[in-house]
Amino acid sequence: MKKTLILSLMLIGCLVVVGCGKKGDDPADTAGKANAKPRIALVMKSLANEFFLTMEEGARAHQAEHAEDYELLADGIKDELDVNRQIQLVEQMMARKVDAIVIAPADSKALIQVCQRAREAGIVVINIDNKFDEDVLAQRGVRIPFVGPDNRKGARLAGEYLAAKLQPGDPVAIIEGVPSAFNAIERRLGFEDAMNAAGMEIVASQVGDWEMDKAHRVTSALLTERPDIKAFLCANDSMALGSVAALRSAGKLTDIPVVGFDAISAALELVKKGELLATVVQHADRLAVFGIEAALELLQSEASPEDQETPVELITAETLAS
Repeated sequence: MKKTLILSLMLIGCLVVVGCGKKGDDPADTAGKANAKPRIALVMKSLANEFFLTMEEGARAHQAEHAEDYELLADGIKDELDVNRQIQLVEQMMARKVDAIVIAPADSKALIQVCQRAREAGIVVINIDNKFDEDVLAQRGVRIPFVGPDNRKGARLAGEYLAAKLQPGDPVAIIEGVPSAFNAIERRLGFEDAMNAAGMEIVASQVGDWEMDKAHRVTSALLTERPDIKAFLCANDSMALGSVAALRSAGKLTDIPVVGFDAISAALELVKKGELLATVVQHADRLAVFGIEAALELLQSEASPEDQETPVELITAETLAS
């Protein structure tokens, strides 16, 4: 009986200690979560495009310098047109309970719904690079700030520089990006602004889907259909590389100038060699960083989200030499 009483008392004591331990763990866990670094997700377009690899490198370098401030989860799609995969990436980041998503959408409309769901789940969403469609945002009653460049302005810079090398009335062709992408539309409009102001004749404006191979095929076909074309304006550098290759194969590289957009390393080399007339830099290494910094600011201050315009600059052989 005595032994039983002693064992009972010991058991009760253990239960009290265990119970107290569990009770004391909750505040510690809560404090740990409250003090945890915010987790920022960077969701990009095609990582086969050097522009987005540079974007990712810039983001990772920034996180390494600010390792105490936030954690970074970065991913992208393999194909510029794989919108469904990018939607899945956003859903995965939501499932991982990130605090913010910084996204360069492959489509200006199709990604809005999933990003709205992220917003409704309490996740800060920042739109970079390719702006969401304002009409769709308004229809859905969602506000997502855009942190990125004025693509129309950048394309106009390249177009104006090209126009100075041509004569009024010269026929020119535009190679467009993905038609549903806001930045593709804006770059086409910027090229058109410059060509129309200089009195050029835009004899073709065809889709290249941001891809070098497709731009090569489009350029080759246009050279056959319109051998009088005097210049090509390409909405990104991958397509500009395709156009340059097609012109080289046709023996017309020295006669027909090409401009691009993005300032990837291969394009810069062609500008130095005089095989690409100009490109436009929108600072890929900083673009995601601008978005990350905006996300961190919103997480810390809970301020109203505001758009932020980031810089664009024309790159020519002269600017590279200076």
